Amino acid sequence: MGYWNTRGLRGSNLEELINLTNAIYTRRGIGVIQKVSTPITPVEVNNKEHTITKAYFEKKSTVDYIGVSRGKALCFDAKETSRSALPMQNVHRHQLEFMEQFENQGGVSFLLVSFSLKAEVFFMTYRDLLAGWTASQNGDRKSIPYDAFAQRNLVKNEEGFPLHYLRFLH
Repeated sequence: MGYWNTRGLRGSNLEELINLTNAIYTRRGIGVIQKVSTPITPVEVNNKEHTITKAYFEKKSTVDYIGVSRGKALCFDAKETSRSALPMQNVHRHQLEFMEQFENQGGVSFLLVSFSLKAEVFFMTYRDLLAGWTASQNGDRKSIPYDAFAQRNLVKNEEGFPLHYLRFLH
């Protein structure tokens, strides 16, 4: 089982922007999208600070967010990289399996990928993710390079949404 520590907060800036956007979507009646919590079991606790300093995950997580927008079920994961490519090791088989099952039921699965050095976030469909992951498993590149992300899929701060990703679904 994986252990949580301070490295477990990677991607928190991206998640903060997503959470803020999701709150606005809810307030405007556009969608209800929530963060999926991964159950943990504390191992070490700092009683003085009232914080968990070490814990293990009880089970594998699926995706980071799940919800519905205008009648369409959606699920997605948020990935952040400081490299010039998205490492496929950051995507796990059980996540892809969940996304596939979700799509097979009529839902929409995708990634939001943040390139922190460029301060850009991209929308990536499940199909594109699957193609990159499959290629990496077959001996091709072990990452998806920044240049492979189409600028048309750049998630922008627009219409009052910090990361207006739902525009790719409607």
